[in-house]
Amino acid sequence: MRWDHLAETPSAPRTTEDAALFATSAVTTRTFDTPEFRGITFHEVRARSIINRVPGASRMPFEWTVNPYRGCTHACVYCFARKTHSYLDLDTGLGFDSQIVVKTNAPELVRRQLGSRQWRGAHIAMGTNVDCYQRAEGRYGLMPGIIAALRDYANPFSILTKGTLILRDLDLLVEAADVTDVGISVSVGFIDEALWRTVEPGTPAPERRLDVVRTLTDHGIACGVLMAPVIPFLGDHPDQLRATVRAIAEAGATSVTPLVLHLRPGAREWFMSWLEEHHPFLLRRYERLYADGAYAPTWYQRRITRQVHELATEFGIGPTGPGMPRRVRPSPPDAEAGAEQTQLTLL
Repeated sequence: MRWDHLAETPSAPRTTEDAALFATSAVTTRTFDTPEFRGITFHEVRARSIINRVPGASRMPFEWTVNPYRGCTHACVYCFARKTHSYLDLDTGLGFDSQIVVKTNAPELVRRQLGSRQWRGAHIAMGTNVDCYQRAEGRYGLMPGIIAALRDYANPFSILTKGTLILRDLDLLVEAADVTDVGISVSVGFIDEALWRTVEPGTPAPERRLDVVRTLTDHGIACGVLMAPVIPFLGDHPDQLRATVRAIAEAGATSVTPLVLHLRPGAREWFMSWLEEHHPFLLRRYERLYADGAYAPTWYQRRITRQVHELATEFGIGPTGPGMPRRVRPSPPDAEAGAEQTQLTLL
């Protein structure tokens, strides 16, 4: 594939807030003349730190994250992280999908921070903000260096992704899983092709994501599925839930955890605009369902969770099922359940 630089413009961050959030003093802006990246602008920065503590970490099963990108070409209309682009004075709609911040020195920073005397080897979660295996990763290749550093320091980590590009790093993941705890989760909320094409237009097809689950499991790496989001009135019919859970089971997932769509500020406006264009007859139903805030009513969430769990039991999904991957390192049940639920809320 040919990569031609159409623009390469060094510039200073536009505001003091930009500088603080980029944690850098310079930005290089690039565009590339290839069909896959047409219309996308990359803002390359050299960050000063990359392993970041999670706000409110006391309420979460992990304290530290690595996010080598901001913004995401997956363009999921419901993505909660859209709001974070406003902190950079960037648009949370199309801007979030097409203005991608790349921390080009992320691998070297991870290695340096892991080797510091202050670092205590805590679990690091990746993919909790935007997807570290979005299309930009195919151009910048930051994850192999990050995983290699985590492997070399035997530092436990987890990855949540919708990207099939993770299979490029399969050998590194296998090597890491032999020396530390590695958790992989793939996000597949539904398998309806028409829904996928409109609501997650930049992602690999759900079937391809399930192929990732199958491949990782075949190589001894436990892989769960975060069934997220379950979209009310569009992806929550019992037949749709059954078809999705069945497909997840057939892919060999070690677990499935559902999450009903939630609409935080930033994502809510963009999703409702999409809904008005594609399903205007559902607008009033959504206004009623989400009248109290970002989350659907508890009764609705519990109904979906119960249905999915019953289907998971029916199709034999779970850590006690046959074909348990050899590299699974179980955590205490309560901690494991909490980790799944908290990470899901970050989708």
